[in-house]
Amino acid sequence: MSDVISGPRSGLGRRGFLFGGAAVGATLLAAGCTSNDSGDDRPETNTKAVGGDNAAKGTQVTIGFSAPQADHGWIGAIAKNAEAQAKTFEDVTFEPVEPTNDVAAQIAAIETLITKKVGVLVVLPNDGKQLTAVAAKAMAAGIPVVNLDRVFDSPLAYRTWIGGDNYGMGVSAGNYIAAQLKGKSNPVIAEIAGIDSLPLTQDRSRGFKDALARAGFKVTNRVAAEFTVASGQQVTSNLLQAAPKIDAVWNHDDDQGLGVLAAIRQANRSEFLMVGGAGSLDAMELIKADNSVLKATVTYSPSMASSAISIARLIGQKKGFSDLVENDVPASITLSSATVTKENVDQYLKTGFRS
Repeated sequence: MSDVISGPRSGLGRRGFLFGGAAVGATLLAAGCTSNDSGDDRPETNTKAVGGDNAAKGTQVTIGFSAPQADHGWIGAIAKNAEAQAKTFEDVTFEPVEPTNDVAAQIAAIETLITKKVGVLVVLPNDGKQLTAVAAKAMAAGIPVVNLDRVFDSPLAYRTWIGGDNYGMGVSAGNYIAAQLKGKSNPVIAEIAGIDSLPLTQDRSRGFKDALARAGFKVTNRVAAEFTVASGQQVTSNLLQAAPKIDAVWNHDDDQGLGVLAAIRQANRSEFLMVGGAGSLDAMELIKADNSVLKATVTYSPSMASSAISIARLIGQKKGFSDLVENDVPASITLSSATVTKENVDQYLKTGFRS
């Protein structure tokens, strides 16, 4: 990979109940790579069949799907995983609409799915607040909505929400760094955030701060990028110039991490350890190789889209999770943020997405 990465890549922010069992498998349904040429023969998507009573073919369900346009690896993996998971079910008809980053266009597309009277909707909104009304309209029309990741403003707009744990990402990153720096006096700990105005970024930073504080540490240098390669490279260059010595860095997002790592190589810096965020395949491969500053990443897996399709199928068939006593699918599902290191990376490679 070249040390100089040019060309802007637009990035969007992303936003409890931990579920396992037969409905979607004991582990999260795995995410896929998103590059056209990944450089290996690993499949682009990885799905998992359901088990138990829920595995049997049931009532036919048409699932409408709407998500933003794939302008970076994480979003690309969301769409690929949803489609691939739908194909594993004989009793699911998958009806996606054209992906778009325009809020008005996404609202119009969802309106068409409501008019077609699909059985269930799975929606990753461009903006949760602005799409709340159309999601509530679907619910009022008797179409259950599975809200994927970026949460709508009202619980009346969705039947079930499923998404990642932004605060938990920060906690996982902070715990790992605290453990690695245990016993060190006044370490220099830097943070490379995403878009600061987004609640998800604020949650990640709060979790990181809280975990470090528990260990007696604090963030000493902080910059914010924009979830893009170019912005990651720029702000990291500024950070490295301002801090001649660093002990540890947490970068919130592995997509922007490509630029972060390019800036680190350009500056010829290697005295610190770095933790990434989201769990890209690029990051995991570097962790496995163990030849860079990147030693870990904390997951925010787009495998949630695969799980959302499985959940939508169960809701459409009026079923619940096989391993739970309750008859119905839970109203809220928060996915855990795992810490991926050289020791356990092989377990997570299949869930990685290509930046």
